[in-house]
Amino acid sequence: MRQPQLSALFILACFFLMPFSAPGQLLGFSQESATAQKKLEAQFDAQLNAKNLDEWMKHMAAHPHHVGSPWGKQNAEFMAARFREWGFDTKIETFQVLFPTPKLRLLELLEPTSYRAGLEEPPVAGDAHSAQTDEMLPPYNCFSIDGDVTAELVFVNFGVPADYEELEKLGVDVKGKIVIARYYGSWRGIKPKVAAEKGAIGCIIYSDPREDGYFQGDVYPEGAFKNEYGVQRGSVLDMPLYPGDPLTPGYGAVEGAERLSREDAPTLTKIPVLPISYKDAQPLLAALSGQVAPPSWRGALPFTYHVGPGPAKVHLKLEFNWELKPAYNVIAKMEGSAYPDQWIIRGNHHDAWVHGANDPISGMVAVMEEARAVGELAKSGWRPKRTLVYCAWDAEEPALLGSTEWVEHHARELRQKAVVYINTDSNSRGFLDAGGSHTLEQFFNEVARDVKDPQTGMSVYERWRARELVEGRPEPKDFSLDALGSGSDYTPFIQHLGIASFSLGFGGEGRGGEYHTAHDTYEHYTRFKDPGFQYGITLAQVAGRLSLRLAEADVLPFEFGQFTETVSTYAEEVMKMAGQLREQTEKENRLIREGLYAAAADPTKTFVVPAPKPEVPYFNFAPLQNALSSLKKSAGAFEEVRKKASLNTEQQTALNQLLQTIEQQLTRNQGLPRRPWYRHHIYAPGFYTGYGVKTLPGVREAIEERKFTEAQEQIGILSGVLSGFAQQIDKGTAILQQARAVDSANGPE
Repeated sequence: MRQPQLSALFILACFFLMPFSAPGQLLGFSQESATAQKKLEAQFDAQLNAKNLDEWMKHMAAHPHHVGSPWGKQNAEFMAARFREWGFDTKIETFQVLFPTPKLRLLELLEPTSYRAGLEEPPVAGDAHSAQTDEMLPPYNCFSIDGDVTAELVFVNFGVPADYEELEKLGVDVKGKIVIARYYGSWRGIKPKVAAEKGAIGCIIYSDPREDGYFQGDVYPEGAFKNEYGVQRGSVLDMPLYPGDPLTPGYGAVEGAERLSREDAPTLTKIPVLPISYKDAQPLLAALSGQVAPPSWRGALPFTYHVGPGPAKVHLKLEFNWELKPAYNVIAKMEGSAYPDQWIIRGNHHDAWVHGANDPISGMVAVMEEARAVGELAKSGWRPKRTLVYCAWDAEEPALLGSTEWVEHHARELRQKAVVYINTDSNSRGFLDAGGSHTLEQFFNEVARDVKDPQTGMSVYERWRARELVEGRPEPKDFSLDALGSGSDYTPFIQHLGIASFSLGFGGEGRGGEYHTAHDTYEHYTRFKDPGFQYGITLAQVAGRLSLRLAEADVLPFEFGQFTETVSTYAEEVMKMAGQLREQTEKENRLIREGLYAAAADPTKTFVVPAPKPEVPYFNFAPLQNALSSLKKSAGAFEEVRKKASLNTEQQTALNQLLQTIEQQLTRNQGLPRRPWYRHHIYAPGFYTGYGVKTLPGVREAIEERKFTEAQEQIGILSGVLSGFAQQIDKGTAILQQARAVDSANGPE
């Protein structure tokens, strides 16, 4: 039935040339289209109802729903049924993924006193869901290996590389020891990774009340923060190598897929690792002696923090059920009327470590309400120009398994059809927080200015801007998208396939200690996070506008000036970092040669003078600077012609086809050094930060890790990537110039 409609659109476009955009109107829309779009968005807003979010959360968070659980499957079927009711072509795609669960967990303090860790989260008064202990997975770190180790204990602060440098100066070696690290400071999986590299044989991770407990505020159930029994579960898979099923790297974990043996899976930990509460951590840390921990290492427990080693000696024994479990991805499509092969993909995960009211159901119910409102628009006769794809991912918590396996399995089709991926996860009241591709930053700003904050009545952009000013940052002209690292389901889209992406949510006023604990329940969420689900509706309004505008735009709203400015800033940071590292290395080596390190040390404490480091060379950044100069010219030329050009249907189609894959030009099939799964050369999670982003990662990390020959090679590779991106922009400019030439031939405007 749509073919005659398409023909009519084509005929009309031949008579009426469509302006790409003009000042004061929506990027990518003609004036007429922008007026229609604003009307559509008003109709969309009128459909949104906070009661639905409340009802769906109450249902979906009623029971624990980890990967492979009965309620996890029930939730997938529940959502699929709703999407079908709303008019979406819906299916559940199932993948068979490795998901280990605890068989045995034992942690004992053997010397100088004895203590056996409880390793449990007892029910909380007033929270009936916290009493469903028979349905819960107990606290553990997923993808820890089995292990049975006994050794002296060493406190390593956050357990990041810089902390081990400090320990080396203090004369403390962790080889053959068990380390205890506190949460925060990095993603949890980095802690056992670095510990193993330093020779440790086991790792314990605890939540210190300074970052995550009574130091922050009243604890649950009186307040929102972590009580003494709370334990943060979570994956420790080495995701900086690759996320997803560890046995099927780069391809989908479908039934019958070839799989690595567990012994050959590089992303599993090398040592056993276990998370514990601060109640269980207290006797272990109190039993340590040795040197007093540096001031910045000291938490909020009531004793002096020492680093050890010993005399605390601990026994850690872990065994897991290494089983494949089904991961249920719900995929709901509404086919586009004009561009069915251009997909706008919207997603959130639905699995949780326990009940997951905040993480992830608060985001998932916003996605559902957005889709329901879109379905209501469709029932009135409207259809999106581009295909809308709504996704509810399973198995995100173990390491982005559901989304990664789907992306890997459908990689060829996604490279051809996916335009943008829009991600959400947990959500609460407060301020808009967003990261994404900087080619879409101007587009995102338009949306942020058009949605009202429910508490203040100003736009969510203005409220974000007010916080920036109050916190002493420079006055922002526009909303600044964060660069995307990892930690949620956008990762395979942008990092692996080069699909432009967003990740967004609200927060800042709903802080608490429920993250990945048995206390992330409906009761906790509706008391402390987003009472009334006002910000759930606001999230649906922001993400809904992103989805609808991308689906309806005459020309996809990519813009390259802000991207160029941002990447130039990253390049300046890297060049400055190289100079600072050179100066710092020269200074430290001089101090070592002159014996000043030893003279400055406290004679009452052990202190080891570090060995001199290799000098930092002067890198040739000229190729990168030249590439950025060309990129700036290309971006400027595109913008100049874009403002003036009018496109017929054929030109518009050609430009859209070019723009929908332009982010892919920032990737290389060879990927980054030692981790080819990560192909994007502007954004990547850091090898030693996990979730935290490293911009221009090939160059930046080579310098940070003192791989200086590699750094120069990566400068050349990055320069080539940016030059290729500029050439693709030039192709878009040529299409616009062709349209402009037709305008000129037809006479003055």
